[in-house]
Amino acid sequence: MHDKKAIVLSSGGIDSTTAMAIAGAEGYKIYSLSFNYGQRHSFELKKASEVAKFFNAKEHLIFDIDLRKIGGSALTSDIDVPIRVSSQQSAVSSQNIKTKDSRLSTIPITYVPARNTIFLSLALAWAEVLEAEDIFIGANAIDYSGYPDCRPEYIDAFEKMANLATKAGVEGKSRIKIHTPLINLTKGEIIKKGISLGVDYSLTSSCYSPDKGGNPCGLCDSCQFRLKGFKDAGIKDPLTYKQS
Repeated sequence: MHDKKAIVLSSGGIDSTTAMAIAGAEGYKIYSLSFNYGQRHSFELKKASEVAKFFNAKEHLIFDIDLRKIGGSALTSDIDVPIRVSSQQSAVSSQNIKTKDSRLSTIPITYVPARNTIFLSLALAWAEVLEAEDIFIGANAIDYSGYPDCRPEYIDAFEKMANLATKAGVEGKSRIKIHTPLINLTKGEIIKKGISLGVDYSLTSSCYSPDKGGNPCGLCDSCQFRLKGFKDAGIKDPLTYKQS
């Protein structure tokens, strides 16, 4: 490859923003990819655009795909977003997945069916067009909601598939690498890493149910993980919450 290019999946949240900072620090030219997928928290796209500008991304592509036509999630259908989901519940959910426990109903209703598979597939297509070999995703398997498509084994399987599915891969011209630099970090560790790289977290949005002005609710699963992360990092969250 003539240029060191990376596709970075960006939601405008803590994890994807920190992953973008890491990609930049490693010398990659950043191509930011976000999705307008019918999510109730579409305010995140505004923040993703601000984050892309902050990191001087070569391009920020917002891909339109309406997952509300499928539904099945509180983020893409008329289902209330659960509030005050504890980290203990999320840990149980994660453990159930790891042990293939049949009680997978503990995966929260905010899980969007096949979301990361859809997003990574489109990132793969763009990477092939750009002749980029690297895709960064802020997947995390420690402080997370137990989503099945955030696990290391899922990422490994997708990477293997990616190199079987592309023209460049089959011809042996390049090999796609899916980077998950945050996969084994706690939220507090992620925030500390971002701060060390100069991330401005006031640009980010994590809430699943923000108000019209984008102010986070402080009660949803994502807000709770964010608040705990800043507390554990010993750093004040720059956002103002409706409740906490």
